[in-house]
Amino acid sequence: MFRATTTPAPDKFQIWMTQTWLTLGAAVLAAGFLQAGAHAAARANFTSAHGAKPLALALEPVAPPATGEKVLVWQGKDVDGDGAADFVNPTGQSPRTHDAYGFGAFGASRDGGSRKHEGVDFMAQAGQPVAAPISGYVTKVGMAYADDKHLKFVEITNPAIKYVARVFYIDPSVAEGDVVRLGQDIGAAHGLQTRYPDGMTDHVHLELMGPNQKRMDATAVLSERYVTRFGA
Repeated sequence: MFRATTTPAPDKFQIWMTQTWLTLGAAVLAAGFLQAGAHAAARANFTSAHGAKPLALALEPVAPPATGEKVLVWQGKDVDGDGAADFVNPTGQSPRTHDAYGFGAFGASRDGGSRKHEGVDFMAQAGQPVAAPISGYVTKVGMAYADDKHLKFVEITNPAIKYVARVFYIDPSVAEGDVVRLGQDIGAAHGLQTRYPDGMTDHVHLELMGPNQKRMDATAVLSERYVTRFGA
């Protein structure tokens, strides 16, 4: 059977056509905007990658490098192989150089060449603390000179490493029988100007005896070097 199709009424048909064209126009415009945006983005990326102007950065001023202070330090030798030093410079200062009474180095001439210096004179300021050059027991506190009760020495014996140290020209703060640690304060340096008024440099005289019980140069087990220290 033949079925007739129904044609929309003219007014409804016109409304339908108008809505259809509006929809198509909006779609075309949207597509155009999307395409234009894509081109702009690609163009922006290309420009930023190749021809963009550098950003202006606000750089903070760089402080000049700190200047350190060179400080003399002493390193004691490890003679027992435990990885720790076994000796300490008693004053932390250098050996006495030449003054009116000669040199302070081990073996320096004494009494017109009739004998040799049996220790090392480490410079000191009168009154400064003096450190134990080795650990051990205080085996003697005595007078450096029989006619001068003010100048004394402290003897320390370490039976483990078989070394003996005598530290002269100090006011002792330890007594015989005391156990002392390496670097522990054992007294204060005593001024030498009364005994040697012609200009001897104040110092601490260190005599060191090794396992063979012979006096030796203490700088053989105490090495000096300069390090740079920076302030806080």
